Parts: sequence; C-alpha cells; structure tokens
Amino acid sequence: MKCITFDEVPARELTAATMHGVTGRVVIGKADGADNFCMRVIEVAKGGVIPAHRHPWEHQQFVHSGQGWVECDGVRKNIGPGSVAFIPPNATHQMQNTGDEPLVFICLVPPAAPEL
Repeated sequence: MKCITFDEVPARELTAATMHGVTGRVVIGKADGADNFCMRVIEVAKGGVIPAHRHPWEHQQFVHSGQGWVECDGVRKNIGPGSVAFIPPNATHQMQNTGDEPLVFICLVPPAAPEL
C-alpha cells in the first residue's frame, strides 16, 4: 500500500512549444506496482495553458481546486472544484487557468500513456 499526500512527490515542469505554467507529479504509477492506471496531479499556474493536443488514450480528470476551462473537440466548459471531465481517445483537448490561484486537477491515464 502507498498512502501519501500529493505534495510529497516533487513537481516537474511540463514543457511544450506553447505550454506554460504547468507542473505535474506522478503520485501513483508503475514504480508503485500500478499496472492498470497512472494517477497524475497537474497544476496550472495563474494564466497557464495546456495547449490543444490529442493522443490515442482516454483520460479522466477531477478538479481539486482553482478555476478554468476545458475544451474537447470544440466544446468548452468552465471547471472548478469538484468538476470532472472525460477526454475520449483521439479527441482534441486543451485547458486554461482563468482564476487567481493554481488550477489543480487529478488526471488518470491507462498504462499505454506516458506517465508524464
């Protein structure tokens, strides 16, 4: 069993050509013996953006804190604490923090996806 607080795992800056203000932590993954899912905690700083992208795996998100929006295949929804989102495989999706504090969400991905 593993039982920690998410901030015990060091945050890693995530970078891409148009991504900014985003960090991630693998809080449960392959190193823990998790063969079926990876749990990541993603933080998007004030004004931060996860640009539009797509990949062949689904993922599920639960918003812990902050405010923003998620867009999937052209449909945009506002998100905040308690919001959940399902992103199907191959869907074009993106997120942005629109609030004054970090947008923090949990992201579950299958084993075929990179952990971060």
